[in-house]
Amino acid sequence: MSTTCPIKDKKSLNAFRDYYKDTRPNPRNYTLIVMGLNTAFRIGDLLELKWQDVCKANGRLHRHICIEEQKTEKNRIVPINNALRQALETYRMYCKGISESDYLFPSTRYKSQPLSRYQAYRIVKSAAKACGLPEHISCHSLRKTFGYHAWQQGTPPAMLMDLYNHSSYQITKRYLGIEQDERDQVYLHINL
Repeated sequence: MSTTCPIKDKKSLNAFRDYYKDTRPNPRNYTLIVMGLNTAFRIGDLLELKWQDVCKANGRLHRHICIEEQKTEKNRIVPINNALRQALETYRMYCKGISESDYLFPSTRYKSQPLSRYQAYRIVKSAAKACGLPEHISCHSLRKTFGYHAWQQGTPPAMLMDLYNHSSYQITKRYLGIEQDERDQVYLHINL
């Protein structure tokens, strides 16, 4: 059985993220991917979000998204960063006649239901395939990609463990997908 991978290459990541923005425009799918990459929410938590979780009654975006994780039953509070804010604002303009109790990512077929996990998987896989990414990319790759790039930018693994609500450092380490190439770079850049 294969393990889902983070998207490590920045150019590939940008192409993947923007696939539903530039190549095959779909504001819902684009926002789903941007939100997954920028919040590290599990796909089940993402799909349960409603407009009231990201917007105030007057339509202005909240500063944070507050959820109770389905898996851990722990609370998570995640700020809406600039990339996510822009995606949500564009998506909201596209969504006419929405109410705050509507799902953020509704099913196309059943508007009163959230997008299914399988359909979310198909959305991610289509973008990954179109961008030439390896076959081990799935919805969970969004979560892992967040951690990998945060780690590359200097976020300590202990902080990532806390952000992910992981129970052990070993789980976080697996998420980062550290490979021999990254280990080699550490040794090659130390010249004492």
